[in-house]
Amino acid sequence: MKKKSTVGVYIQVEDVIRLQHKASGFHFLPRQPLQSLLAGRQASRLRGRGLDFEELRLYQKGDDTRTIDWKVSNRTRKAYVRVYGEEKEREVMFVLDQRLSMFFGSKKSFKSVTAVEALALGAWKVLDTGDRVGAILFNDSESREFKAQRSRKSTMAILNEAVKLNQQLAVDKDISESPGMLNSSLEKLLHKARHNNLIIVISDFHGMDEKTYHHVRALRQHNDVVLVLIYDELAKEFPENHFPIRVSDGVDQVELDLSQAKLREAIPDLLQGRLKSLSDALGKFDVPVLPLNTDEDVAEQLRKKLGGQQLKRAHKPNVMKGSRS
Repeated sequence: MKKKSTVGVYIQVEDVIRLQHKASGFHFLPRQPLQSLLAGRQASRLRGRGLDFEELRLYQKGDDTRTIDWKVSNRTRKAYVRVYGEEKEREVMFVLDQRLSMFFGSKKSFKSVTAVEALALGAWKVLDTGDRVGAILFNDSESREFKAQRSRKSTMAILNEAVKLNQQLAVDKDISESPGMLNSSLEKLLHKARHNNLIIVISDFHGMDEKTYHHVRALRQHNDVVLVLIYDELAKEFPENHFPIRVSDGVDQVELDLSQAKLREAIPDLLQGRLKSLSDALGKFDVPVLPLNTDEDVAEQLRKKLGGQQLKRAHKPNVMKGSRS
């Protein structure tokens, strides 16, 4: 008997390794292209790396008086200023959701697969930029933490674990849904996050409540936060003339009767309500919400929304000019 394909239902280690070559045309650095979702008002732009203290030196004409170290100046009777340099590395923490609510997709991929692809692309890009990659990965029963490091080995450890959690998802394993794991993972990060980190939360935000808002606001006070909302296009508009529809977990298939208009309309309302509530509640704190759908190539979506450009295929005899990433 021929084994059914699980492409789009589950992701493999080889898949996340291949994505390393697609992690271009976008970035999380402070200077975003004008078209970028992160290039809005000045207050909403990414802070970038923090500052490290380098030295004390005598005040020179033209120095910013705000950098004067008054304690040292009073003690020595001479004006000294504190000199800072940009941190050589920045810590980027990914929060990845692999709960049962993510185990759904209507066309190309399941939400759970799209989320892991977004994590892989982001992690490879951050590593290439020279920053440290860390993560908290969670499902319905546990969360796993990875300290931020700047090495391919540690990044692969994160991606291997993400693939493992992804492949544990199934509808026939009696998984008990736990909406509270989202808040639990954010709270764990809140206790460990330092200042000037970049925090990227990849989830469908199932179970979002007032605690979620509290944790995100608290993280936002001293860090940059980006919420990546994973959603399926079917949630926006069900097909009008094809009922029932077939639903599969990659192995088994069942038919779902969605002919009732009220049932079809409920899911779009749910998605739009989630997007609206995220924007309304977090907008005043300048937290960008980046929606990614399961039906399009994730790398292309990131380029459109964070890079503002798409990579162009080379045409001879012209030399391809890739966008700076």
